[in-house]
Amino acid sequence: MRFTSEQRLDDGVLERRFTLGEIPGILWTPASASAPVPLILLGHPPLGLHKMYPRLVARARRSAAEGFAAAAIELPGSGDRPRWAGAEQAQADLRRAMEAGEPVGDEIIDALILPLVDKAVPESQAALDAVLSLHEIGGPVGYSGGVISIGIRLAVVEPRIVAAGLFAGSFVPRTMFEEARKVTIPLHVLLQWDDEGNDRQAALDLFDAFGSKEKTLHANMGGHTGVPQFAGEDAAGFFARHLRQPQAGARRQTGSRR
Repeated sequence: MRFTSEQRLDDGVLERRFTLGEIPGILWTPASASAPVPLILLGHPPLGLHKMYPRLVARARRSAAEGFAAAAIELPGSGDRPRWAGAEQAQADLRRAMEAGEPVGDEIIDALILPLVDKAVPESQAALDAVLSLHEIGGPVGYSGGVISIGIRLAVVEPRIVAAGLFAGSFVPRTMFEEARKVTIPLHVLLQWDDEGNDRQAALDLFDAFGSKEKTLHANMGGHTGVPQFAGEDAAGFFARHLRQPQAGARRQTGSRR
């Protein structure tokens, strides 16, 4: 992990850009902390860190106000990272189906999402290894937002993540429903009821499939970009409850994966 730049934002949050091998990322830490702080890994759609920066930094500032660090890394095939032919073909097939008003078939969804999950999850784990090695970051870890299938896989395979806030706004392969049944950590799921690009019933079925004993569905009227401000406040409260629990911190002390 190599830091390439740093700046203080106007609220005192320290923003540092880094590279992890070929993977760019950004780390935000609170202005001051008396002890190592918990971390929220910020997920985002594969549109590139540059394009997503305004929304990511807003979420990071909210996390810092709660006393948490936040980090985001560039997804495979996004930003300046190399593209791969399978993903570009799947994206073209998706655009063609949506422009024609046709249903998006399972074959397209699998080709679009499953390779991304397979590539992104190990990279997210490597990012956690690097960030949690810093003296100012102590865990526990939460995962927030992003491609929901990435969040599902991380919730299953990464023991350092103790709570997840997921956005039901992306296509989900059928095989991910089986993985969802293995999720046991607390979940806060946001659903925009009129999301033009989301299958509402599939989102409800996925929520039902999650194996977590504590799971909350927050459904709001409006489209994909119409998330109300108070939804962010609710999510912040969710992470404040779970990342400050002593037992969650005790889980982090192992520092190992399943």
